[in-house]
Amino acid sequence: MEATADPVLWAAAALFGYLSGSIPYGLLFARLFGLGDIRKIGSGNIGATNALRTGNKTMAFLTLLCDVLKATLPVLVFMPFGILPAAIAGLSAFVGHCYPVWLRFRGGKGVATYIGVLFGLSLWLALIFAVAWLATAFASRYSSLAALVATLAVPISALLLGLPVVAAVTAAMTLIVFWRHRANIQRLKAGTEGRIGAKK
Repeated sequence: MEATADPVLWAAAALFGYLSGSIPYGLLFARLFGLGDIRKIGSGNIGATNALRTGNKTMAFLTLLCDVLKATLPVLVFMPFGILPAAIAGLSAFVGHCYPVWLRFRGGKGVATYIGVLFGLSLWLALIFAVAWLATAFASRYSSLAALVATLAVPISALLLGLPVVAAVTAAMTLIVFWRHRANIQRLKAGTEGRIGAKK
């Protein structure tokens, strides 16, 4: 399709994706629910995991939902123009979530938004992500390890499914997820990472 080779279209996809992804729903919902600045709670992260630490499950659910959808929407908007513009929009939304300009580029760790990108690009990959996450979480009871394994499984699976563009984009997102989880990785190595359901 000729439109997929249009740099203007790529730029539009990147801009729309980034602006959508950069909306800090965790911060906005925390203030809306009267919980103050979520960056001063728990880990200081704006994502759904830290939102849950506020004790408000409704707010945490809304944060999770919006962090997913803010990546799915740009992908679906640009999918009619081809897989490349859609992938660019998804990657940009993911980057926007992790590095939002409004918060001095200090955003979330990207796992929920990663899933949102997959929902738009390939439901099969979203399913693979979910299975890998659940299996790892069940076996290890480490949420962070489950996220790392799941994001690693996706680009490999995309290659096996014959989706090179998706494989490249998700590989880039996986690298960012690993970078954003570097503190968790150190705690996993040291055996000090908190387990799912463990009381602090």
